[in-house]
Amino acid sequence: MERIDFADLQAFVTVLRCRSFKLAAIELGLSSSAVSHAIRRLETRLGARLLNRTSRSVSSTALGQEIAEKLSSGFDTISSALDTVNAPGRGRFGVLRINVFADAAAQLIAPSLTVKDSRQ
Repeated sequence: MERIDFADLQAFVTVLRCRSFKLAAIELGLSSSAVSHAIRRLETRLGARLLNRTSRSVSSTALGQEIAEKLSSGFDTISSALDTVNAPGRGRFGVLRINVFADAAAQLIAPSLTVKDSRQ
């Protein structure tokens, strides 16, 4: 089996949640055509139909629903892991020292930064 693109899986889950290619495209920042191609690629690689499409609606097949449920829990796990990395305070790597004139520090830099006393 060919390698499946993560973006195609994300597009599939988004289309199913939104029940619309157009709304999914807006959410993903893509064109409706790009989302449609992603779903077609995914279905081709899996050798199975995941979505039932009509001119007015989109719904999942039984297999599509089963896959979407498993993917959603996986995406939730990934999102949770990324939230941990992006948590406040996790991006601190060390102390930054800036040498500037006292007036510039007081008027320009101090209002923009949270200053931590290095003696703590």
